[in-house]
Parts: sequence; structure tokens; C-alpha cells
Amino acid sequence: MIELLKTRDKVIGAKQTRKLAEQGRLKTVFIANDADQRVVGPIKQICESKGITVYYVDTMKQLGKAAGIDVGAAVAGILDN
Repeated sequence: MIELLKTRDKVIGAKQTRKLAEQGRLKTVFIANDADQRVVGPIKQICESKGITVYYVDTMKQLGKAAGIDVGAAVAGILDN
């Protein structure tokens, strides 16, 4: 499932992901298990309330690589086109 980050329109990072999740513009959100819970907790809640599917990835490094960036990412999302 994480492979979709390579081919679909996406958003990377907590602020942008949270913003688009609040607007209901995301189809799927990926959260790194080793991310700070203070950062990802509110995003999880928004996703639950909006019915956005959440998948968990082992590490921020793995999520960043899948999203095509050279650093780790706590959160990434796939846009609902």
C-alpha cells in the first residue's frame, strides 16, 4: 500500500497532512510508528472523524523514502482526486 506514495498525488508532513485531512481532501494517510505521538495524535483523530483510512509504517525513514524525500516523515497522505 505504501507504494502508492510513489505514483499518486501526495502531501508530506504533519502540517500539510493535517490541513488537508481537516478539509476532507485525503483518501489515505500513512503514519510512522516511531513518530512523536504529540504530532500524529491529532491527525489520527481527524482521520477517524472524517473516515480517512490510516496505515502505519514502521519508521519515519521508511515513510520518507517511500514518499520520495531524503529525510524521514512522520506523516504522509494521498489526495482524494
